[in-house]
Amino acid sequence: MKGDTIPDQDHVARLCHPNQAPDGQVQPAAFMLRQEDEYLSVNWLEFLDCSCRESGINELRQLYSRKFSRVGAGAKIAVLNVGKICEIVRTERPDNRELKALHYPLLLADDPTLKVDDLSHSGIYNLNEDNHFIAELIVEVLSESETYSARIRT
Repeated sequence: MKGDTIPDQDHVARLCHPNQAPDGQVQPAAFMLRQEDEYLSVNWLEFLDCSCRESGINELRQLYSRKFSRVGAGAKIAVLNVGKICEIVRTERPDNRELKALHYPLLLADDPTLKVDDLSHSGIYNLNEDNHFIAELIVEVLSESETYSARIRT
């Protein structure tokens, strides 16, 4: 349901554009908010209820290919554990910042400019102040095994 908190043990996936992952390495820029954004857009993997990680990633690849006009050849999907990113930010930030990961589905019925419903869409909130430092912390918890090609394999 919209606004539900994503449990700490669950995972979110972030689409990282090719310029955010040069040479296949996801950079902090992938986790920076644009000035007009109030949250970092992600997808809740467990919401997809897939049997394994690879099928969840494949479902996201399908969604991204329908949702966006183009998914670049070097685009990556970064998978992050919600509890780990919240913990590293809380312990490393001097203000003990509490991130919030909330389910925020995007529906055609609410926004006719969308191309498809994005039922697993979610957001990571409370990033706006000192976003660059937080983006660097998020990259620290991201390992190579948690990044995947975002393009559909043919």
